[in-house]
Order: sequence, then C-alpha cells, then structure tokens
Amino acid sequence: MARRKRSSPVLQKAVLRAAGINSIASNLDVGNGLTLPAFSTLIETMRTKENAYNSALSNLDKLYCEMLQTESELGDMTEHMLMGVGTRYGKSSVEYGMAGGVPKTQRRKGLRGDSPIPSSQQASFAASVNGNGNGKKSVATS
Repeated sequence: MARRKRSSPVLQKAVLRAAGINSIASNLDVGNGLTLPAFSTLIETMRTKENAYNSALSNLDKLYCEMLQTESELGDMTEHMLMGVGTRYGKSSVEYGMAGGVPKTQRRKGLRGDSPIPSSQQASFAASVNGNGNGKKSVATS
C-alpha cells in the first residue's frame, strides 16, 4: 500500500491569499518586510519542499516494494538450497542438518494416539477427568 502523500491546506490558503493581494498591487509592501514578492517566494519554497517530500515518499514506496520482492526471492532460494543439499547428500545426512534441515532420523514421529501428557502423569490425569473430559471430578448424586 502506498504511503499517503501530503497536501498542505496552509499552502493552498496562501496561494489564494497571494492571488487576492496581487489583484490589489503586484508589489504590495505592508511594512516590516511583509511584501508580496517575499510572500510569493515563501509559497514557492513551501511548494518545492512539499513536492520533494511527496517524491521521497514515492521513492520509499518503490524501495519497500523492491525489498519485499528481494526478500521473497531470498526465501525461495533458501528453501531451494536446502532441497539441493537434501538431494545431493540425502535428507538423513549430517550435511542436511548442517544446512539447517532436520534429518529424517531426528524427526519426531507424531501418532494420533500420542498424548501431550507424559506417561508418568497419564494415570493420575485419567482418574481425575470425568466422562465429559472437562477435568473436574464427578460428584455422585442420587
């Protein structure tokens, strides 16, 4: 998503005011250095800085998109490098582990019947769970 460009309401107001003052006199001087040419110069300075800022945002957006593309390419190449090591040396090799993969011989086998509770605690856990499995001991009612 592109960053939002800036527009200055103060600049817009100043441009309108300068146009109105210009209709009074093109070289109006109201004293204390307040002249129409100085006002117009400051307006142009602000316009230039605003354009530079908005251009910098556009360049930043472009750089960000390029960075994301390179990051994606790097992720793909990282995966392909590991697959290449696995193909060349085998997925059970030490080299595969050195490249960051988990060798087949070291992978944990997960079976459907496995419980996340250690076997030493399973007996006491099973005794404490009632029929609906909520972990509360059932209360006998008559």
